[in-house]
Amino acid sequence: MRKATRSQWIKCSIALVLYLAFLFWVKSWWGLLVVPFIFDVYITKKIPWAFWKDSKSPMVRTVMSWVDAIVFALVAVYFVNIFVFQNYQIPSSSLEKSLLVGDFLFVSKMSYGPRVPNTPLSMPLTQHTMPITNTKSYIEWPKWEYKRVPGFGKVKMNDIVVFNFPAGDTVSTAYQQTDFFENMAYNKGRQLYPNRVNMDSLTREQQYIVYDLYYKAGSEYIKKHPEMYGEIISRPVDRRENYVKRAVGLPGDTFQIINRAIYIDGEKQEDPEDIQFFYKVYGTGNPIPTQYFQDELGLSFEDLQGYEPGATLFALPLTKAAREKLLSRKEFVTAIEPIDIEPSHDLYPQNLYTDWTVDNYGPIWIPAKGETIELTLENLPLYERCIVAYEGNKLEVKNGEIYINGEKTNQYTFGMDYYWMMGDNRHNSQDSRYWGFVPEDHVVGKPLVVWLSLDKDRNWLNGKIRWNRLFKWVG
Repeated sequence: MRKATRSQWIKCSIALVLYLAFLFWVKSWWGLLVVPFIFDVYITKKIPWAFWKDSKSPMVRTVMSWVDAIVFALVAVYFVNIFVFQNYQIPSSSLEKSLLVGDFLFVSKMSYGPRVPNTPLSMPLTQHTMPITNTKSYIEWPKWEYKRVPGFGKVKMNDIVVFNFPAGDTVSTAYQQTDFFENMAYNKGRQLYPNRVNMDSLTREQQYIVYDLYYKAGSEYIKKHPEMYGEIISRPVDRRENYVKRAVGLPGDTFQIINRAIYIDGEKQEDPEDIQFFYKVYGTGNPIPTQYFQDELGLSFEDLQGYEPGATLFALPLTKAAREKLLSRKEFVTAIEPIDIEPSHDLYPQNLYTDWTVDNYGPIWIPAKGETIELTLENLPLYERCIVAYEGNKLEVKNGEIYINGEKTNQYTFGMDYYWMMGDNRHNSQDSRYWGFVPEDHVVGKPLVVWLSLDKDRNWLNGKIRWNRLFKWVG
């Protein structure tokens, strides 16, 4: 063995200190198995890591140098994406006007502490599917349990948060961002048997039986029609779709919406500055220029789908500032009023019969780690998904009694914290009002800055790049 130089020892020492600090941070001591290899790279050099450099073929040296650079870049990107930050693009208008469709974000994994991946063997820069081939971009084995390493803090009220879609555990490949498979099946079952029974007349246990019938009917229909719904697949937590919403309810809070206003533990909360709702707009009949909608009110073509030039009654999503600005244009409008929302049985939980709407919802208690609640047939629909899907228990209802893991019980202690997430575009957001709580193990990170913003309604010569949003901090 050739004697190592002082420079090699210094480099080896720095590499080992950094690597051991990383292992201490993530508390993964299996990584000590890599230490001898790091020592060999710098000191002993028993393994010919760069064997290709001694090749007599220029082609081999050229190709392998590219392979070496690409592999190093992929490994570096893999670790940066997992433990430091990730790039994310806003795909929908659910957070407008706080975040816009076409915003590209740097998402900090350090803000809430990075998660150790459930599926560590995956292709960097892919979420769950390989481009072109449309095959899985990850390997199911090994599969690690949820663990989060220390970060800078926890999710706070009104934080904008990126998280894995909690209802995306079982999905149809043709509807990958649709509510979880069981609820999609329930909706299909309800379509197949729309007039089966009057739910108001049933006891809670009888309602469970009816919901179970709906689920089974819908599930069978979906499985028998792959040409329409695609393949039914399951995904681990870290391979579910990424969503971004605002945290409007924290663990242990009692959350409620009354006439569009959010209440936490009975206290009314301040709305974010750019929150928007749909309104009924009474027009004068004078056509409103598209340019005015875009430049003055900040509306997109998608927002204008309910407007026809010259219409005297139409609906628009408006922030408070945009509403006041439009209302001041008396040549265009005469009045702007809130839209009345009817009760919907598409809201969470679908197996609880309520008269809730997106504007009047709850109250609902948000589970907190270590907190114990009394379980009844009345509140079980709110928490059964937490108990079964997120915390891995077996739940049954027999003869009016609740059984968890085979034991009769009337209480449950939660193993994780949960959050309530909503979009700022309150009438155009699929959020916790539709699919419920977000478990702590689904939290990905916090968006910090918009580094690029592209307007899909404009071309490159006409304002495609929103220059005023570049390097804008996310509030």
